[in-house]
Amino acid sequence: MSRRDVLRGALAAGASVTLAGGLSSCGSRSDVPRTAGGDPWRQFSGATLNFISENTAPTAAIAANIRPFTELTGIDVSIVTLELSALVQRVALDLASGQAQYQVIYADPYQVLAPYQKGLVDLRSLQNDPNLPDLPGGLADFIPTQLDAAGRFVDQERVYTLPYDAPTMIWQYRRDLFDKYRDRMATDLGFDPTPGGDRTWEEYFRIAQWFNRNATSDVRYGTGHQARQHDSLMNDFSNVLWSYGGDYFDNGKDVGRLGTPDPGPCLLGSDAAIAGAEFYDRLLGIADPASTTWDWDGVGAAFRSGRLAMCPNWHEFAASNEQVMPGKVGYSALPKGPAGTANMYGGTGIAISANTLPHERGAAWLFLVWATSPETQLANLKSKAGGGTPTRTSVYELPEVRAAEQRPSSMPNMLTAAAVREAWQPDRIGLRPKIPMWNECNTAVFTQLSRMLTGAASPEEAMRSITSRVDRIVARGWVA
Repeated sequence: MSRRDVLRGALAAGASVTLAGGLSSCGSRSDVPRTAGGDPWRQFSGATLNFISENTAPTAAIAANIRPFTELTGIDVSIVTLELSALVQRVALDLASGQAQYQVIYADPYQVLAPYQKGLVDLRSLQNDPNLPDLPGGLADFIPTQLDAAGRFVDQERVYTLPYDAPTMIWQYRRDLFDKYRDRMATDLGFDPTPGGDRTWEEYFRIAQWFNRNATSDVRYGTGHQARQHDSLMNDFSNVLWSYGGDYFDNGKDVGRLGTPDPGPCLLGSDAAIAGAEFYDRLLGIADPASTTWDWDGVGAAFRSGRLAMCPNWHEFAASNEQVMPGKVGYSALPKGPAGTANMYGGTGIAISANTLPHERGAAWLFLVWATSPETQLANLKSKAGGGTPTRTSVYELPEVRAAEQRPSSMPNMLTAAAVREAWQPDRIGLRPKIPMWNECNTAVFTQLSRMLTGAASPEEAMRSITSRVDRIVARGWVA
């Protein structure tokens, strides 16, 4: 039987995985011992957990400072970090196997949660267990939009993950160069070039073009993008798509926030979507030509090297920006288009495999509670190894975190706080479709966008081709 058949069978029938409350056969595996009474944080002492994660900032911070958890609980944690596509494949195979090689899973909402939610524990069963430690602040302390987008699928009650990170695309720019050239740019362009949510994408284009022509002694290009034929291209393009009034499906924000197994017809062939694609194609025409070889890491490195005056990128790159160019970078919400502004949200939660055994599941809950606690999120903000930003409202309200929003900052990612607060507003947050077949749809999107950027297809041809392909994928209704 092929790998595809194994995955399809597991997803369609739940043959090897179950929701909380039932366990599939786990062969000769034995559960971890549980100590009755005493400290609830020590009841699984001696257990070992395997946590599989994308190579993200908060996981780097936790890996560098896992000792406090082990000292608190007596539980050892082995952390495996992978590039996202490799993680998705590894998790899919593990869930289909009926055994939990990885008890704790970094569950990307679109590539893990939506297609494989049957393989994840409904965390309410653990939150309500009187023998397990409480979740500090409860679910209400998580930013509501993020709890829905990262933690739920269709059902407004079930909770499959606790929000763990919150990367969001914002406008990153060389503040020192904008200060240097502001008056000249304003005179030449006829508007205040200061970055902000009131700037339009057309103005962004003109600013980038101005830098190309007038500031070559400081930077090589006005803008750069994560436009490689990769998930990054879909993210970069989507900000423009939404701002022009285009969307992937009807009721796009609902499809992105809670998700659906049946999103209906694809809307990328609409006039608004085509207009967004036409602008994006034109924008990439004046961007750094290397953009089509970059994902988020590539454009981030190019920006830090001094090659670019500005770029859209994930806000958590602020920590590395400030390390290389302290005080020289500014952060803003992305520009607006004819229909408003949108900032792609890329946050993810951490989940527990439903293949875990009962006490093993309890040990995993301890890790989730600790890893997403206000104390750990504050430590991550201060970490030299990571720097992920909080997903809890209470952390943003701490006086020392508020103070870190201004330079000099001991928590450089907090320098983006004003930008991400604006970006996380319900009418501005960008939420891609949370549907079980998104992995394959995503591939269709960035493949045709890449053809457009190389001149192999016009924007209209690319959008109509994506529409046709996505409609076939959705109609088939399963993940390839």
